Amino acid sequence: MMFGMKNNLKKMISYYRPFIGTFLLDLFFAFLASLISLVIPLVVRYITTNIHNMSAETAVSQIVILCGILVALVLLQFASNYFITYIGHVMGAKMEYNMRADIFAHYQKLSFSFYDDQKVGQLMSRITSDLFEITELLHHGPENLAISFIKIIGAFIILSRISGYLTLAAFVLLPFMFIYAYIMNRKMKRAFRENRVQIAEINTQIEDNLSGIRVVKSFANEDIENEKFKVGNDGFLKAKRQSYFYMGFYHSGMTAFTMLINVVVILTGGILMARGRVAVADFVTFLLYINVFTDPIRTLIDFAEQFQNGYSGFERFMEILSIEPDIDDRPGARPLENVRGDIVFDDVSFRYKDTAHRVLRHIDLTIKAGSYVALVGSSGGGKTTLCSLIPRFYDVSDGSICIDGRDIRDVTLKSLRNNIGIVQQDVYLFAGTVYDNIRYGRPDATREEVIEAAKLANAHDFITELPNCYDTDIGQRGIKLSGGQKQRLSIARVFLKNPPILIFDEATSSLDNESENIVKESLERLAKNRTTIVIAHRLSTIRNAERILVLTENGIEETGTHDELMARQGIYAQLYQWAK
Repeated sequence: MMFGMKNNLKKMISYYRPFIGTFLLDLFFAFLASLISLVIPLVVRYITTNIHNMSAETAVSQIVILCGILVALVLLQFASNYFITYIGHVMGAKMEYNMRADIFAHYQKLSFSFYDDQKVGQLMSRITSDLFEITELLHHGPENLAISFIKIIGAFIILSRISGYLTLAAFVLLPFMFIYAYIMNRKMKRAFRENRVQIAEINTQIEDNLSGIRVVKSFANEDIENEKFKVGNDGFLKAKRQSYFYMGFYHSGMTAFTMLINVVVILTGGILMARGRVAVADFVTFLLYINVFTDPIRTLIDFAEQFQNGYSGFERFMEILSIEPDIDDRPGARPLENVRGDIVFDDVSFRYKDTAHRVLRHIDLTIKAGSYVALVGSSGGGKTTLCSLIPRFYDVSDGSICIDGRDIRDVTLKSLRNNIGIVQQDVYLFAGTVYDNIRYGRPDATREEVIEAAKLANAHDFITELPNCYDTDIGQRGIKLSGGQKQRLSIARVFLKNPPILIFDEATSSLDNESENIVKESLERLAKNRTTIVIAHRLSTIRNAERILVLTENGIEETGTHDELMARQGIYAQLYQWAK
């Protein structure tokens, strides 16, 4: 849901609150620098009006004093501009820091259903390039407005005291200029917003390509990837061309208006001088002030472009922040403690939010604490989805799931997930060292505890053979390790976590026989005395399960031991025969 502009601006202003002192000083120095720029034409007017009536010595003395004052003002302006440029930009960087922290923290709150519909590159764009433009607006926007305000008002007051006729001539074109600016601004806003979308699309394509670069090269499909990227790049160029089209009209139109103001003033001033109504010194001063007057107009031009860039990024920023997490702690939720591991599915049904088709239908299931249960069925039957409901990666559509008699929606998410360990087929390891990745299971663990977990997972031996043992960098997503090694690290991570409930999601299906046997031994050791649910791809690996559940589109159709289900000659027996 899109936030209205009022709410967006209110939220934008809230980011100034921690830096209000710095912000006010930034505005003060902006005002000061602007006031100093108004002084120089007055000095020129004083010299051209009065110096020719003085003696040579007095005139030189006056000029030296005036230049001394001007040098002091230049130094003061230097200090003001330094504060604006350095301290002001640091303030903007801190605001960007806070915004990035806010959106990253919000990403952590959003559920799997959100990420199911998103592309990583687009999410990255919102936290990188969008935020840079926003902070440029937050820093320079008020500052540019302040500078423009003081220069326009100051110049107007001084100009009106010099000549009312010339002032009227200078301001006669302003209404037309602002109408032109308003029309072009609306067109630029739409164009810049499309730019953001196209940049996000390109980021998505780059992230997708680089993440799958080994697949690309294995199929020798570099040309196809270049062509796919060209389509996105062409879309970006088209959006940029459109935004620059309107920007070109905007800039050239505003520049033409400022030049026309000078032309009108020169025309009016020339006629008034010819008729003796304006002195030459006043006309020269007026022309100097016209340049001071048109300078803030150019600043406003820059601000308009900056505002379109920054505000379109802030709208995208707010789109994310306005998304409420669909899975969160209920009011009054309490921690799940002293878990035994009894799990009960009571008439559970589930469908994804983007489809009316039910993935799970009326599941009734009781898993006793400490038992070892295997879940089998055809691909797409809902095995992984059923297990994903236990840690509330998704919430049930109907029915309820209880652990030790407590509805999992009545306990805190953190305590629920702290009591569940998951070993997946697609192991994800973070960039960093072996030690960091195992310790991720329990960040407060000691090094001795990390090594003990690795030993239990049959990982210690291969880790000690790595160049730097536990301090070896394993590359992005553990690319320097084999599949079996990565799987054993993920098991070590769960050993360190030491949860009472385990879920193995086809944890050995992608491994060779030797690796599978090693990992299988680690899994059996890990599962001892814990409630364990195994999603099986290779049915031969779960023959010794205490209970095997056969899940189909109609629910759990068969349950029993391997021998009981084989004797029944039903769905399980067919699956087992196909798998042999």
